[in-house]
Amino acid sequence: MRHDPEIGTVPPDGRPLAEQPRWRKDFPTDWPRDEYVSRRDFTKFLTLTSLAFVVGQFWILVQNAIRTRRGALPIVPIARVDDVPIGGARLFTYPDEGHPAILIRIAADRFVAYDQQCTHLLCPVIAQPEQGRLHCPCHNGNFDLETGRVLSGPPERPLPRIELDIRNGTVYATGRTERVT
Repeated sequence: MRHDPEIGTVPPDGRPLAEQPRWRKDFPTDWPRDEYVSRRDFTKFLTLTSLAFVVGQFWILVQNAIRTRRGALPIVPIARVDDVPIGGARLFTYPDEGHPAILIRIAADRFVAYDQQCTHLLCPVIAQPEQGRLHCPCHNGNFDLETGRVLSGPPERPLPRIELDIRNGTVYATGRTERVT
């Protein structure tokens, strides 16, 4: 009589079941049946996995619609022009308390502002206007002070820029620009 691997198992050493050690008799494992996956189970797995991906994509779409519907970012006063010396910096939050940002006065009439979190691992960047850069001390990353672009280090994306407007001697944050390169 031939052995059908789909019906039962053969012990790995090939000896008959009567000659097998006691532990194998107590814990028989039928590997062919144990590892068998029916087409129905496989199709069910693929369907449920695909459904999970579709639900995830719709969730992202809904979140994006909610963010878009909230409207434009608020206009927030940051500092009086006279309160920030040339080459000085001031920390603030924009658009809300969970987003630290930094304002730097480059010249008498020029200000720049960026997110203060490094695009590599969210460490805070430090303004170094005398060297023309924003420095991330965690992994020695550097960003250009004028543009926010990466100069050196592990960051691959530039810092998001905060749009500014100066009205009646006060610097206001009016928006945010994400840069890709």
